Order: sequence, then structure tokens, then C-alpha cells
Amino acid sequence: MPWEIDIVSQQVALPVNTGLLQDAVASVLRQEQVVSAIVSITIVDNATIHRINREHLQHDYPTDVISFLLGFTDSELPDHEPDDDPAESFSELSEADSEETAADATSDDAADPTVSELPAAGAAVEGEIIASAEMAAQMAPEGQWSADAELALYVVHGLLHLCGYDDLTPADRSLMKTREILAMNSLGFNPVYAEEPVGE
Repeated sequence: MPWEIDIVSQQVALPVNTGLLQDAVASVLRQEQVVSAIVSITIVDNATIHRINREHLQHDYPTDVISFLLGFTDSELPDHEPDDDPAESFSELSEADSEETAADATSDDAADPTVSELPAAGAAVEGEIIASAEMAAQMAPEGQWSADAELALYVVHGLLHLCGYDDLTPADRSLMKTREILAMNSLGFNPVYAEEPVGE
């Protein structure tokens, strides 16, 4: 399958395991049955992703991952063009992702959808993922795993957005989390999702 994966690190907080990130991207692309992909991954620090988050999403705080969808073409929408406004194509790992545990997120239907239910099956996808290694190092203890694994999760999440998944509703978050878990499991990791504090 013609996949082009480019990874650049622009930070010093964490030595980047590019092999793991390449494996993470390949895992998602296989899982989602993407036939062609050009994916650019830039690893940055909190200050840089804070600036990008503020400028493009009007969120004045650092986040973990942001993604740009630059192109998406499948057999049903051959003339689909990228959005003119990149801000509309941005997505980030939502704070609401902490609302459910991994156990709540998995179901037989979501874990094993038919090809027709995979939004990027047969598609050509092009996009950019920006992830914070500094945030990964900070959040890894909460996930009970390494900073490398946490960063891989950010990349998986960002790529799933490029593949057509969203996390705006509880049902969407549950499905997306299930796909994250499948991809991370294939890499030998078992994500732990913290419960959101009561009352928030």
C-alpha cells in the first residue's frame, strides 16, 4: 500500500521513537483499510502546540495533539477537495476523552465493523498531525505507561480524526476510543483512560 509517513521532531523534551510512531500510523491505516496516505507528523513542545491551539482553535492552553485534514478522497466522493479554511480541519484529543474507561469504550460491534462502516476504507488520506512530546512525558504516569506509548496514542488519535472519526458526542467518543484501543493493542499497549472527576 502506498503510504508516505514523515516524522520530524522540533523539541528536546523527549527522544522520539520514530519507529514506534511509524508502526502506530501503519497500524491505524491497516485497521481502517486506507489504501493511500500521506501523513506528516511534527513533534513539538507545549509552548509550540499552545500557540497553534490558540491561533487555529482559539483555545488558549497547550493540548496533546492537533490534526489538519489536507485531503480525503474515496470512490464515492472522487471530487472531494480539502477545506479552504484549515481551522475547520483541526481536531484535538478532547478533554471529554477522560469521561469513559477503556472498558466502557469497547463493544463487539465497534471493535469489528464491516468495511462499509469504516469511514476511510478504500480512501486516500492526506494530513498533518502535531503532537506534544512534553505533554506526553507529563501525562504518561496517569496512563500507567511510557511517554513513548503516550505519544503514540496522540498520533493514533490524530490519525483517526484524519480517517473520519470524531469525538463530539458520547457515542462518537466511544467508537473512536474503541478504534484507538485496537490500534494500541496491536502495538502491545493497553490504554488506561482515567475517569473524569465527579462534578466536572
